[in-house]
Amino acid sequence: MGKGRLEAFSDGVLAIIITIMVLEMKVPLGDQLISLKPLLPVFISYILSFINIGIYWNNHHHLFHAATKINGKVMWANIHLLFWLSLLPFASGWMGENHFASWPTALFGVDLFMAGLAYYILAKSLVTLHGKNSTLAKAVGNDTKEKASVIIYALGIALACFNGWISLSLYAVVALLWLIPDRRIERKINEDHSQQV
Repeated sequence: MGKGRLEAFSDGVLAIIITIMVLEMKVPLGDQLISLKPLLPVFISYILSFINIGIYWNNHHHLFHAATKINGKVMWANIHLLFWLSLLPFASGWMGENHFASWPTALFGVDLFMAGLAYYILAKSLVTLHGKNSTLAKAVGNDTKEKASVIIYALGIALACFNGWISLSLYAVVALLWLIPDRRIERKINEDHSQQV
């Protein structure tokens, strides 16, 4: 099966998710800068969520650039990822509105954890479809960063019971790990292309 429709659908869903997140931010009633102060937690959670959506979009794009085909399993793995990402506006909004209280911050971490797990499943589904000797499999390589991310998310969820700011910091650490796009896929595709020429 061709991958074009899956990529277009995913891009559209991610664009809608970002739009929903920004629409959740309410304009303050006052006209002074101090009027923005109560919105600071909401804005911080928005920034973290926006960065995470951007990271997933970027890595999704790279992953499917290396893929040459898809199947039903890949399509469902992709829907699974989009499901967890679609919950980010709710989890982010609840966390920000409640100033990083324990339960909302833990739920935000659970959503990030599940999205990370879903991305891992999607990548493994594509590698299985393309074969362990494919360019995609070689490009994805070891999954140390993915496993570290899931562990940090789990730690952040557990620590939310004690301090939401510590959890938020851990979630930000994972975002920083992924902020610079994973160059493995680009590098491997360029290597394979050079060898073919």
